[in-house]
Amino acid sequence: MSPAAKPKHSKKAIKKKTAQSKVKVKKVKTPKKFTFLAAVVVLIWLSVTGVAGPLFGKLSEVQENDNSAFLPTTAESSQVSELARQFTSSDSLPALVVVTGDLTKENLARANEYAAEIGGLKIVDGDGKLVSDYLVNGAKSFPIPSEDGKALLINVDISNKKIVTPLPNGEPALPAIVETLREAAAEVEELQINVTGAGGILADLFGAFGSIDSTLLTATLIVVALILIIVYRSPLLWIFPLLSAVIALTLSGSVVYLLAKEEIITLNGQAQGILSVLVIGAATDYGLLLIARYREELHLVESRFTAMRKALRGVFEPIVASGATVSAGLLVLLLSELDANRSLGPVGAIGVIGAIITMLTLLPAFLVIFGRWIFWPRIPHFDSKDEKLSGIWSKVAKYVDKKTKRAGLITGIALLIFAAYGTQLDASGLSQTETFVGKPDSVVGQEVLGKHFPAGEGNPSFIVGPAAKTQELLKVINDTPGVGEAFPIPDGPVIPGQPLPNPKIVKNQVLISATLEYPADSAEAKNTVIELRKNLDSVSKDALVGGFTAVNEDIAEANARDNRLIIPTVLVIIFFILALLLRSIVAPFMLILTVVLSFAATLGVSQLVFENVFKFPGSDTSFPLFAFVFLVALGIDYNIFLMTRVREESKKLGTRAGTLKALTVTGGVITSAGVVLAATFAVLGVLPLVFLAQLGFAVAFGVLLDTILVRSILVPSLTIGIGKKIWWPSKLAKGKN
Repeated sequence: MSPAAKPKHSKKAIKKKTAQSKVKVKKVKTPKKFTFLAAVVVLIWLSVTGVAGPLFGKLSEVQENDNSAFLPTTAESSQVSELARQFTSSDSLPALVVVTGDLTKENLARANEYAAEIGGLKIVDGDGKLVSDYLVNGAKSFPIPSEDGKALLINVDISNKKIVTPLPNGEPALPAIVETLREAAAEVEELQINVTGAGGILADLFGAFGSIDSTLLTATLIVVALILIIVYRSPLLWIFPLLSAVIALTLSGSVVYLLAKEEIITLNGQAQGILSVLVIGAATDYGLLLIARYREELHLVESRFTAMRKALRGVFEPIVASGATVSAGLLVLLLSELDANRSLGPVGAIGVIGAIITMLTLLPAFLVIFGRWIFWPRIPHFDSKDEKLSGIWSKVAKYVDKKTKRAGLITGIALLIFAAYGTQLDASGLSQTETFVGKPDSVVGQEVLGKHFPAGEGNPSFIVGPAAKTQELLKVINDTPGVGEAFPIPDGPVIPGQPLPNPKIVKNQVLISATLEYPADSAEAKNTVIELRKNLDSVSKDALVGGFTAVNEDIAEANARDNRLIIPTVLVIIFFILALLLRSIVAPFMLILTVVLSFAATLGVSQLVFENVFKFPGSDTSFPLFAFVFLVALGIDYNIFLMTRVREESKKLGTRAGTLKALTVTGGVITSAGVVLAATFAVLGVLPLVFLAQLGFAVAFGVLLDTILVRSILVPSLTIGIGKKIWWPSKLAKGKN
């Protein structure tokens, strides 16, 4: 084309463009029926919330936090627990009151007076209820001196059956009973009195989980609100995704409450805490993705309803696929032998499904009702402008384009180095006193108890075996290192100064109580039980060991079995979901490898931080499994968000250009989503429990690692390196590279 012709052609083009612009600026009338429909959707959701809200508020009432209840009936300790009921009608949950100090005559009198008054104490906020109303019938509390004469032990026999009934105010009875004992103890002068034992420790666990309703949820909402305000830089927009997320949590929590109340599922405090952060985090992520795509479409079309329809079409598949991977990963926990793990499966899945439904219906309705001005001061105008094709993520895309091999290699090596430290993670388990981040009264009491009494006092092990071999069983038990004292349960009352009655025999079996020399929840006690089971096999294969320590050992064994079964099952299910979503076999394989590598690197960093920064004594046996399920299921989400857009753009631009375009336009929103989810899980650290603090750190760090390095650098580098073959066997594998 000659220079002379160029201006003439340009004038025509300008006139044509001007004519088109005139058509574009013509105001599009808002269909009233769409506004009405959106308003109806909002009203329906508000009505649902009105019903669901009160049910969600009662969620803590249906918690079950007793470890022994989580074991399968086939576990050895479960069998002993069932058989032991034939020997004794006691349903005692002992709270052990340890008294120390200068035990003069005056102080001994004070201790005796305190013990005598226990039954008559009015329970704190108990509406007149007395401690005796919740004790085993006929139970008496009196001080027992230690052998060294420096401590007293008062056994308070709380009835398991009676504490099932809440106090008149609806609160659980056990924490209030223990608080009453502690308040009365604080008034006893010149003596240190601590309440521990199974009752004291469980009450402190109730207290820790009790803050889930207030502390955890409040902290989560504040953190998410602050992040959304920073992301959107709008005084109003952040309200709608956060409000929708809260409504999603309310709906999910109410469904969980109804199912747990009917005993269809089991809910514990751990699962309830994770439910809150999971729903708020996932729902906000889905909201971020929808709003980002909606904003993008508002630049391309004038009608906000058309823009929302196109946005929903673009995000529906990745959001549903994301929710499916997380839900499927969680539901695989139903294969666990432990109710504690199985509890989280349906609870978490219900939460994720609630988040999907809410954010694909309620949030779009909010956005279209309030129009473009809700984005103020950064209102997206109808101008065909794509704000995302410039900025930091365009620079990241250019770096990946120019340094593809180097970027992928450096990232991969860094992840492998961190992963190497994961082999040193100590996940052999935590004692009950080690489960707390700080030192509540029950932990202090347990330490004092171990100094002056046999450490296993109040939590004996129980052995059921053939009555004909009672003496042989007793000899093996007493000869096992770590066992302090053992005796068969007598058939009749024990009278001081008189010979013990004969052992009680039921169906040719005898029940033997063995007090261990170590704290019942310690590693040494677990090793003693393992050795005891091994030694008793030489007497009879029918000899079974149960009790508190055996329960913990059986839980550890069940967790090890779960790891071997659940981890590969989760990977297979996610692979098939990705294969259906991306119409490829190569891409899902690559994505799963990157997420597993990210998980391994996270374990390595967690080990370094737990040991050297937080000084944790170790990790719970279930920590690797929970960390895996969340990091793989949630980590794959961001790859889904990226790769669905890569596939969409690859159809038009080719795999390389499509990858770079997808990385550029999704970089901001995916990183924002990762920061939100990381922040919500990090909030778990506000609860004084080591397991939740560790899980919160691992998921938060792992999500950030995944969004910043894996999804931003490693996955795009591998995608470009593999080229169009990554879409094999779909037709896209034959398109442009």
